Amino acid sequence: MAKMILGKKVGMTQVFSPEGKLIPVTAIEAGPCVIAQVKSEATDGYNAIQIGFGAVKNKNVTNAMKGHFAKADAAPVRFLREMRVDSPDTYQMGQNIDVSAFETGEKVDVVGISKGKGFAGTIKRWNFSRGPMAHGSKNHRRPASAGAKGPARTFKGKKSPGHMGGERVTIQNLEIIKVDLEKNLLLIKGAVPGPKKGLVMVKNAVKGV
Repeated sequence: MAKMILGKKVGMTQVFSPEGKLIPVTAIEAGPCVIAQVKSEATDGYNAIQIGFGAVKNKNVTNAMKGHFAKADAAPVRFLREMRVDSPDTYQMGQNIDVSAFETGEKVDVVGISKGKGFAGTIKRWNFSRGPMAHGSKNHRRPASAGAKGPARTFKGKKSPGHMGGERVTIQNLEIIKVDLEKNLLLIKGAVPGPKKGLVMVKNAVKGV
């Protein structure tokens, strides 16, 4: 069964395993989330559920979104994301999803927006090597030639300076170290994309990956 929950990245810490091994973990304040809409092939052309997360002031919600959440008999939330499901009949509008849906030791995929680095050169962005640092050299951190001489153009996909970060990133097969029901926390082994307080999406890992 497909499982997904939205949450906020709290930060990183470390815990000890029962064997005394130090494990780096990322704390994610996950849920509670609400199912704002259930989509089916008959009405929408595909099967999915729409999950909402995050408190928002009522004055910051449009009338259209207020009506959308009223159909689910739920309070408006800040973020909405969809998840494909096989059988939408097993879900109900207004249903809550919390961290109890996940178990310790379970493998999950975490999706987030990576930290934005702004405009970066080829050394920082693509791990290029710098040029000679002697006094006569004028190619210390330059990206070198831009295109081939024959076609006289730059090939598509060439690694060049440009915007770095701020992209959707998925980290697969991370292990859940602890599930804290009281604090709505998931402690996940390793690092996950995004800054502190950034929105992340946790879903059960795709088998065979």
